[in-house]
Order: sequence, then C-alpha cells, then structure tokens
Amino acid sequence: MKMAKICPFRGWRYNQGQVRLADVLTQPYDKITPAMQERYYATSPFNLIPVEKGKSFQDDTAHNNVYTRAAEKLAEWSSAGVLAQDFAPSVYIYAQEFVIPAESQTGDRGGHPEVIRRRGFIALGRLEDYSAEIVFPHEKTLSGPKADRLELLRQTRTQTGQLFMLYEDDGGEIEVFMDEAMRQPSLSELRDEFEVQHRLWRVSDAHAVQQFVAAMGPKKIVIADGHHRYETALAYRDECRLHDIAPVRNETYEKAMMTFVNYTAPGLVILPTHRVIRNVRDFDPAAFRQKLLRWYEELPVPRDPQVAQASSHNNFHLALRDHVAEHAIGVCTSEGCVLYRLRDDVALENLLPDLSPAQRNLDVVLLHRLILQECMGISAEAVTRESHITYQREMSAAVAAVGRGKAQIAFLLNPVSVTQVAGMAIAGEALPQKSTDFYPKLLSGLVIYRLDG
Repeated sequence: MKMAKICPFRGWRYNQGQVRLADVLTQPYDKITPAMQERYYATSPFNLIPVEKGKSFQDDTAHNNVYTRAAEKLAEWSSAGVLAQDFAPSVYIYAQEFVIPAESQTGDRGGHPEVIRRRGFIALGRLEDYSAEIVFPHEKTLSGPKADRLELLRQTRTQTGQLFMLYEDDGGEIEVFMDEAMRQPSLSELRDEFEVQHRLWRVSDAHAVQQFVAAMGPKKIVIADGHHRYETALAYRDECRLHDIAPVRNETYEKAMMTFVNYTAPGLVILPTHRVIRNVRDFDPAAFRQKLLRWYEELPVPRDPQVAQASSHNNFHLALRDHVAEHAIGVCTSEGCVLYRLRDDVALENLLPDLSPAQRNLDVVLLHRLILQECMGISAEAVTRESHITYQREMSAAVAAVGRGKAQIAFLLNPVSVTQVAGMAIAGEALPQKSTDFYPKLLSGLVIYRLDG
C-alpha cells in the first residue's frame, strides 16, 4: 500500500535571547519585492534575507556569490548561537491568526472584518515522485525559479521556507493531537508586516509524535504553495542518490520540511488573482463586448448603502461574490466596469469538449479559454510567456491600471475553492497558472531544516 511518510526532526530556530523574531523572519522568497528586500536588510544583521533572497553583486564569482554567501551566513549564525538546534526530534504546531485584506473580505455587509485562525503542523515529509500518487501538484512550474532554488540548496544544504501541503481529515483526528499540544505555552510568537499573528509549539514526546506519523500514513497530500521548491528538492534528491556511494544512503536528502494543513478544517483562505491585459493589437472594447455577449449576459451592479465607506470597488466585489456559483466575471475597460454572467443556454460540454467537467466549472479556465483565447486571440503560449498579461491581487490596482492607460482591459475574478483545488490535483489535473493565492503565507525561518544537522 502506498503510504505518506512523515517524521520528526531536530529543527533549527532563531535564539530569541539574541534576536527579536519579527526582525529576522521573512515572507517566502517569491513574495519578497525589491522594497521588502531592502527593508529586511535594514532591519537586522541577522535577518534571513541574505539566505532567502540574497543580493547579487557585480564581482560575483563561482566562489563568491549569493548562494555561497547564504551558506556562510548560516554557518556564521550557527557558530555565534544566533541559530540553535532543538534538543529532540519534534513535530511543530504552527498557528496563524489574521484578517483577510480589505478588498477580498467576504464577511457580511457592513460588519466587522472576521478574525480567521488557521493551523497545521511542521514535520519532514518523504519526497515522492508524482507518479507514486502520494503527493499531488495543482499547477505547473517554470524552469527559472527551480534553477535558482536548486543552487541555493546545493550550497546551503538547508531548507528555510515551508512547503505548504494539504491533507483531508474529516474526522478531525489530527486536530485533536494539535489541540493537546496547544494547551502548553507557545515556543514563539510574533506579528508580521501584514498584521498576521504567528505562533509555534513543539511536540517532542515520542508517543505524541507517533500519533501524527501514524495518522498521516494513508493521506493523499496536495501541494498548496511551494511547487518549485518541492520539485527542486526532488531534483536535489536525485543528484544525491547518484553520487551517494555510502553503504547506507544518507536519508536527509530524501525528505523536505513541510507544513501540513487539514483542508476540511476552518481557516484556509484562497484569494482571487485578477488578470490585467495590455498590448493587444487593434483592441476595440465595443467589438470585444459583442464577442463576449455570445456566451455571457450583463448584470447590474447595485450600490449597497450598508457597505462601510462604500466605493465602486466595494460594491463591485460584493456583486461579483454574490454570483460566485453562476460563472460571474468582472470586465473593466476604458468605458467602465461591467459584471458578466455565463448565460444559462451555453453548453460548456460542447464548447470545451477537451476539458473535464471540473475544469469547465472554473471561472479562471473559462476566462483563459473562452475570453482570452477566443475573444482576444491570446494563446495559452502567450499567457505562459506573459506577453500580454500581468496579475494583481488587489481589485483596485487592476482597475487603476486600466484607468491610467497602462492596460487595455482587466478581468476580475472570484477565488477558486480549496475543494476544487484538492479535487483537481488528486484527479491529475492542473489549474491555469496564478489560479490560487493562499493567504496568508507561511513565514520563512520560523523553523529551519539543515540536512547536515
């Protein structure tokens, strides 16, 4: 029987006697903007940023570059006691408390933002090829980011960021184990730059750890965030297997540090990622509208007086959300924003016979296939190259790009659901790129896995 295998590990953590966690931890590497990078560098000499995403200098050589400097920093901080290893193999409980960003809030009109709590546990997971059907991706990866992360892993033999993994636990068995651990005082606590509260607990008792290990055995695991880093770890594993001539294989490279979250429990939030289109030759809003009306109908956007500080964006977001089950999409051009809904008489199985029912049920798929491809002539290859498309989480930013003349059209989406993501992944189907934005992110450096530790 195919089994998921997890195990405890002796994690490395920042010594809170020497540093303040809020000064040294970072967002995941692919979410760090240049401005964030500069701020991290200025915050503390022990900030994780030179490891997570170091600066490149003109005099970089094979022996002195961002990757070797990252390894040097880790060695320096370990020697100085800034990083210290825990005394016993452990599983770590990781809890987050947050409010959804204002433009994506889905609470009742006029109410206060809902405080959401999400938790999971950190352990080492055995790296599995996708063909083993134990770990499932939901999106495709690009070669560039993997090459960068692979060289970093080669030089540091360290994983500082969390792979965000999903599992199903309808009965809440693992939730009970986490409840027990969280009755103790937390090891660490901090609030990040997005006002997300992070807390960490450690489970070192051998019997308690074994409960997690046994419960995860029959689970199927879906990658939420970290596809590039997971495939990087697979590539590094294969490299090490090729060169490991020891009688007993060094098992450290067979595993990766992962945060496991039950996707049937409360607290999982996926935000929509809106599409902004530019540089489409001979684009005519009126002609585009006529093409779109073959499949969609226009809907009114009522102004809701109960919305606090009501604005066109607030009302548009609420109207879009109200039609989440009806294949609704917002379209903004220089002529304004209009809400569209797929017409009841449109037979998607005839229009898109090459797609599965699950694929045809996703608004983002309909956007890419019917609207971008058929109405605008933007091919899937052009989307992959990002020739005409950019992505925005904030609805106001997407609309503003059109208003400032920086884009020709913006498409505003509802988010996909976590059950859609998990179901399609386990069925072997990939979502279009930038279909999911799990919020908030898992902090890098909260726990660190050193393969030589």
